[in-house]
Amino acid sequence: MKHAVIFARRPQLGRVKSRLAADIGSVNALRFYRSTLSALCRRLSAGGSWQTWLGVTPDASLLDARIWPATIPRLPQGYGDLGDRMERILVVFGQNPVLIVGSDIPDVSARHIAAAFEALHRRDLVFGPSADGGYWLVGARRGCDAAGLFEGVRWSGPEVLSDTMKNAQGKRIELLDELDDIDDGSSYQLWSSRR
Repeated sequence: MKHAVIFARRPQLGRVKSRLAADIGSVNALRFYRSTLSALCRRLSAGGSWQTWLGVTPDASLLDARIWPATIPRLPQGYGDLGDRMERILVVFGQNPVLIVGSDIPDVSARHIAAAFEALHRRDLVFGPSADGGYWLVGARRGCDAAGLFEGVRWSGPEVLSDTMKNAQGKRIELLDELDDIDDGSSYQLWSSRR
C-alpha cells in the first residue's frame, strides 16, 4: 500500500507561518495556511491510488476533530526537529512506499503525487524541490530506507535539499517539478500575482 502524509501544524493564530506572518500579518497568514491545507487535503484524498494521512503537530492536537478533516486519518509527528519527525513518519510505514508533503504548497496536485509514486518504481528516493533550496515533498520507495536521511540538515535555509541529498549518497534519486513554498511575503506576493 502507498501512503501520502501531509505534514501539518495545528492551524492556530500566531503558531503557523511565522515568517509569512511577519510580512502579511498573523490573521492573513493563518487564513492562507487553513485554505491551503484544506485544499491540499481535498485534492490528495480524492480517489488516488494511495492512502492519505495527516501527520500532525503538536501531538496533543491529534484527537481534536474540530480542526482536522474527519475523513483523513491522523498520525502524531512526535518530538524532535523537523528531520526527526519526518524520519519517524517515513520509517513507520516499513516496506511500503511513502511520501511526505508540505502543507503550505498551494500548487500541489494529485498529479504531482502520482508522479512521485511513479518515480519510486524506478528510484529509492524522490524529492520535490522548491526555489528556496528546500523541498515540498520527500518520498522513499521503502520507508525503512530513510534512516539517517535528515541528519545534520540545516533547516529553514537554502541548503536543505543539498544537505539531505548528501545524506542520500548511494541511493537512486529522482527530482520532481519545482513548486513554490510560500514562506514569506515576497513568495506570497509572487504566488498571488499568478493566481
